[in-house]
Order: sequence, then C-alpha cells, then structure tokens
Amino acid sequence: MRQPLILIVDDEEHIRKIMSIMLGKKGYACRLAASGEEALGAIKKESFDAVLTDLNMPGLDGLGLLARIKETDPELEVIVVTAFATIETAILAMKAGAYDYIAKPFNEDEMVLVLEKALERGRLLAENQRLKREMGERLDSGSFLGSSQAMKNVFALIAKVAEVKATVLITGESGTGKELAAQSIHRNGPRRDKPFVAVNCGAIPANLLESEFFGHVRGAFTGADRAKEGLLAEADGGTLFLDEVAELPLEMQVKFLRVLQEEEIRRVGDNVSRKVDLRVLAATNRNLTEEVASGRFREDLYYRLNVIRLNLPPLRERPEDIPILAVHFLAQAVQKNQLPPKTLSPAALRVLSAQTYSGNVRALKNIIEQAAIMSDGETIGPKDLPFSSDAIESPAGLVLKIPEDWLDLKVATQEVIKTLEEILLKRALSLKNGNQSQAAKVLGISRRSIITKVQTYGLGSKRKAPPFKP
Repeated sequence: MRQPLILIVDDEEHIRKIMSIMLGKKGYACRLAASGEEALGAIKKESFDAVLTDLNMPGLDGLGLLARIKETDPELEVIVVTAFATIETAILAMKAGAYDYIAKPFNEDEMVLVLEKALERGRLLAENQRLKREMGERLDSGSFLGSSQAMKNVFALIAKVAEVKATVLITGESGTGKELAAQSIHRNGPRRDKPFVAVNCGAIPANLLESEFFGHVRGAFTGADRAKEGLLAEADGGTLFLDEVAELPLEMQVKFLRVLQEEEIRRVGDNVSRKVDLRVLAATNRNLTEEVASGRFREDLYYRLNVIRLNLPPLRERPEDIPILAVHFLAQAVQKNQLPPKTLSPAALRVLSAQTYSGNVRALKNIIEQAAIMSDGETIGPKDLPFSSDAIESPAGLVLKIPEDWLDLKVATQEVIKTLEEILLKRALSLKNGNQSQAAKVLGISRRSIITKVQTYGLGSKRKAPPFKP
C-alpha cells in the first residue's frame, strides 16, 4: 500500500520543514510549496491525497488556492492552517470547501488526527466515485450502491435485463432495496423516459383493488360519480412495479395473469378492453414457492413473474459496502435536514460495519440520519450511534458496554468473555440464517458445543424463521 502523498503549502520555510518532519514520522510522503502558485503547479504534476495550506500568504493566498483546487478537483481534501483562529476564519474556509482547519501554534497529534479524518473521507468518496464510474453508461444506479462482489453481480444482472421486456421477480429481505433495484432496471432500459408506477399490493384495501388497478367508468358502482383511469393505464408504455406481490388476493392474481398473457385491461363497468404495453417488475420478501404450495399464490402467475430472478443480498453478507452507504446516507441527511457539514470518524465506521442490521439498508439509513441530527460536533463518533451510546472501543474495533458493577477485575473479565461469546454466536447464526451446524463451523466449535451455548444464552427461543433465499 503506497504512502499517502501530502502537499504542504506555506510561505515560511521553517513551518514547511516542521510540518513535513511531523508527517514523515507518521508515514506520510510530503511535497513542499512556498506559494499558492507553486502549489498549483505541483498539483498539475502529481496526484495528492490531501493539501495542508497556510491561509495568510502573499500572492495567491490560502482561500484563493482552495477555490482553484475545488474548481479542478472537488474531491481533493484541503485543510487550512491559520494563525488567526477565529470562528469567522473557520466558517469562511469551510464555506469555500475546506475539510477542516488547524490553528497555529498547532501540535503534532492535532494535525495528524485532522489529516487522518480527511484522508478517510477522501478514500470513501473516491471509492463511491470509482464505483459509479465503473458502472458508467452501462448502469445508472442512483442511490443503489455497493462495491462488494455480491452487489457487482446484482449490477451486472440489472444491466443485462434492463434492455429486455421480460418480467423480473426481485426477492430479498425487507430493507434490501427492492424498489431501488426496480427503479434502476427502469432507468437503464428503453422505457426510462416513460412512467415508472410503483404499487404496494398490501397497502390497498381489498374492495378497492380492482378499481385502483384497472380504473372504472362513471356509475360502475355506488360513489363512482366520474370515470377514472387505473394504475395499469397510468403505467402504459412504461414500467409497473408490484411491490409485495404475494399480498395480492387470489381473484386479483387471476386478473393480473390475464393482463400478462393478453396485454389488455378493462375498466370496472366497461364492456370494452384496451391494449397496454407494460414492463412488469414484481418484488417480495416471502418464499413464493411455499406460497404456491400452500395455495395462497397461483402457480401460473408465479411462473409468469419469475422469468428472471434477481435476489438482493442482506447487508450482513456484504459488510464492506457499509462505509460507502454510510457516507452516502450522511450526505443525504445533511442536505435533507439543512445541517452543517458532518463526517463519520473511522471508529464510527468500524462500529457501523460490525452490526448485522435486521432492517438491512433501510435500518442503516435511519441510524445515520438519527446520528446526523443528534450529534453536536462536526464528526460523528461511536458514542453518537444509537447502539453504542455507552460503549467503549478497543483498538481492534470491538465495542462493549461496561456497567459500573464490573469494576472487579475477575467479574469484569468473565462478563466480557460472556458478552463477546454471545456477540459472536449471534453473528454466526445470523450469517448462516440460523443453521447451527454451519454456524459451529464458522466459530470452530462442535455442534454439541453450539447447542449448549445457544441454550445458555437463550438464543434458541429467539430464533426467527430464516429469511427467504431462493
């Protein structure tokens, strides 16, 4: 792994040398520039990971250099150094795009800490941009992000099916982004300029389903004082997304089967059918094969919908995507709630990456927005996260809650071991969807041992049915 390359800009030679010595001891490679103009020349020749620049310089000063850098490379993190440590100076620099500022006289620890935070954010943003560039014109993924192999497979399948009209059945646990996947398929296909109509099949009262989907003519039933076009007509020429399709009553399943077969609809009370051109996408978090076997879902409709299967992995199976998603959701939360710029500390990202998220991506998004609103400073740390408000973090990133009655060393050691053991058991069982034999292999223990431990911690009684995986 290469050394981060830092550009130090200051018109005072001894300051440049002091800063380069400090950073050199911490493993950073440095280039020195005596003016803003010299710094711009250096940036044209080399690719820097961050810039440390003095504000008060003759010629092109720090703010001017900052503006020029942001014009050419908005992602390059800039930290300003000033002897005038006032709120006004800091606000001016931050508004101009600086990541942070350091006040003179500075100390080594403060400078390195701010630089590490800036580099961490830069790496996450660069990974996010790399992913988007990698998909390029092939896939406009919008907010549907990830750099894991599992998500790359998902993106590749979306790119392949976007151009065709075949129905796609999108499966996955709640909160994995099934509607985002459907939107991505629509945006990347020939119907991108046509309507995308999303319908939650479980949210419409049963007595209104037919009218909502197919529309009705005036006088078709009591209260129908005027004609109405249904959702299917609204989606004509575009894409119809049936979310929670397993919630459709059997009688409506029959009607949808006819729509898929004949590509025509008839409004309630009408005696004339009309042709429609629909791309149908459907989603569910239930096992449709079990629904078919139980008689709750029509087999013929299942096969009509399941021409292509797109399964979305739960977040716990792609933890490497959590930092990218967290940074993205933080930017959204800051903009939505009109908050000052905020960043996630490396420690907070480690804590976030260690969670399993029963609510998947949706849960992560809610956690980040809550932390953005409730945190006081510019940096969100582990204590700002809802599941670790009383936590301490070891250098390895392990988070444990320490009650006051654990001050006895022997008791504390025993309790820490028990807590760690329970955490690992839960994580292994979650990763293996409750399969104790597979979880035992992951933990390196026997099946008899895991059965005993599951009983000890009462995890067996809390087991939920494993999520649907085709």
